[in-house]
Amino acid sequence: MLTISDITYSVDGRPLFEGASARIPTGHKVGLVGRNGAGKTTLFRLIRHELALEGGEISLPSRAKVGGVAQEVPSSDTSLLDTVLAADTERAALMAEAETATDPHRIADIQHRLADIDAWSAEGRASAILRGLGFTAEEQLMPCSAFSGGWRMRVALAGVLFAQPDLLLLDEPTNYLDLEGALWLESYLQKYPHTVLIISHDRELLNRSVQAILHLENRKLTLWAGGYDQFAKARAEQRAVQAAEAKKQETRRAHLQSFVDRFKAKASKAKQAQSRVKMLEKMTSITPPEEAAKHVFTFPAPEELSPPIVNLDGAAVGYGGPPILRRLSLRIDQDDRIALLGRNGEGKSTLSKLLAGKLDACEGRVVRSSKLRIGYFAQHQVDELELEETPLQHLQRLRPAEGQPRLRARLAGFGLGADQAETIVRRLSGGQKARLSLLLATIDAPHLLILDEPTNHLDIESREALVEALTEYKGAVILVSHDMHLLSLVADRLWLVKGGAVAPYEEDLEAYRQMLLSPDDGGKEKPRPEKKKAGRDELLAMKAEVKKCEERIAKLTDMQDKLAKKLADPALYEPERAGDRDVWQRKYAEVMDGLDRAEALWMTALAKLEEAEA
Repeated sequence: MLTISDITYSVDGRPLFEGASARIPTGHKVGLVGRNGAGKTTLFRLIRHELALEGGEISLPSRAKVGGVAQEVPSSDTSLLDTVLAADTERAALMAEAETATDPHRIADIQHRLADIDAWSAEGRASAILRGLGFTAEEQLMPCSAFSGGWRMRVALAGVLFAQPDLLLLDEPTNYLDLEGALWLESYLQKYPHTVLIISHDRELLNRSVQAILHLENRKLTLWAGGYDQFAKARAEQRAVQAAEAKKQETRRAHLQSFVDRFKAKASKAKQAQSRVKMLEKMTSITPPEEAAKHVFTFPAPEELSPPIVNLDGAAVGYGGPPILRRLSLRIDQDDRIALLGRNGEGKSTLSKLLAGKLDACEGRVVRSSKLRIGYFAQHQVDELELEETPLQHLQRLRPAEGQPRLRARLAGFGLGADQAETIVRRLSGGQKARLSLLLATIDAPHLLILDEPTNHLDIESREALVEALTEYKGAVILVSHDMHLLSLVADRLWLVKGGAVAPYEEDLEAYRQMLLSPDDGGKEKPRPEKKKAGRDELLAMKAEVKKCEERIAKLTDMQDKLAKKLADPALYEPERAGDRDVWQRKYAEVMDGLDRAEALWMTALAKLEEAEA
């Protein structure tokens, strides 16, 4: 168990933690959330004892290994596979010792220990992790120096997952992953055998892969049972109750104070007035919840163009050699919201660059509306900002004729207030830099907005603001993202980039997710069976099955909530309650397993019904 007891810590005189406490049961998967700058990454450094606490204590079981992702894997000549294998330091040390040991007893001890830690299957396990994170078998044998920093971060993640520490600390692990890698990680964490604490702004990851949310707010830590959506709902309800209680108390306080003010000088009412003064003094103040910070994006509206705004006719594109994509016959209208799907390396970014005019077609035709303006946002553009310039100076360079009030209003429309406008980019947070890059991409009111992983540095509230802005935006959107929540809310068309071609994907995102996670078909789309008209009795039976599944899910969800409350009871973690704790944790695991199966059955039943009714 990870126990955080009454900790206090400050940075530059600003308190991040004041008497904060939490207990994370062994084996639990927990998401750590809180506003940018609240101290989430600092908490990880405190847990790893990289920083010294000012007060309180953080404790773990003796000999527990704590692991996290290094900032970057060195650019070395060591292959990816060997780099990951070396992350398990005990195995690496034993293997090295086995080469030189001469004492028969020591050799026997080494071999027994290697067998205990399943050292002989290590290469296969390491290779499977690298494959899940997007590396082919050939790439796994290449040196780290052959890959960019972002790809080496994936190797670092693979290394810590392979080492399987008792406490796994992950700080925004999906920032360097594509959709396929993010889905694989989500599935991997569900099965991870030890405790996980993960900082993430990915709602789907926090809904599917964790059992609880640890919320850092007002320098305190609060553990909430369930995934992110369950936490958000419960917290909203709590805030509503707290606000109502604070309002009622304020009304009561005003009433008592009014009586005191009116009658404190009257002899006949002096005792009653004094009594109410004492009541005011004894009243425990209820503090209303702080107003949530307003996160905004304001995209300027383009004028309407005649459709189509982009038309591709037999186009092909590449980088000087053989085309990566060919025979592209696609059309984009101004009201389109298109998500690009496809495994890493299939050509999603290449297609984005072709549409943006950053690459020319080597075959066929690309016809764009003569008045078309295109906004393009890619991950690397955040890193290409002028670090010593302020956001205001960035805009002044693009809009020299505009006055400062107008430029500041533009910045405010992207959540960059007066302070951020005058702060050099180097000192801005990752989210603030991303907001500035989005502003620069949309400043000309583009008719077509191409977004390649726009959410990497944005917190959950900013991602919701981006969804709202894209929903209201009057131009076309091409979206590449590992954020399934964003894709599901924004995209109304799906294009699959695969095998050098681009074609509409007729299924939904959940079907695509299942296809990627399925080990049976190697990621191939299953042929669609011929549709037969279902009879009335069949339809009734299908509807009954869907209802039955929904009732089963509701029952299991209720059981899950009750067990989560039971497991949140601190008394259960007293040493003498170890037997009870094991029983309840086993029951919780059984219910979660049953819930997964029930949801899978419900999805299958619902899909059959929808297909029959279509």
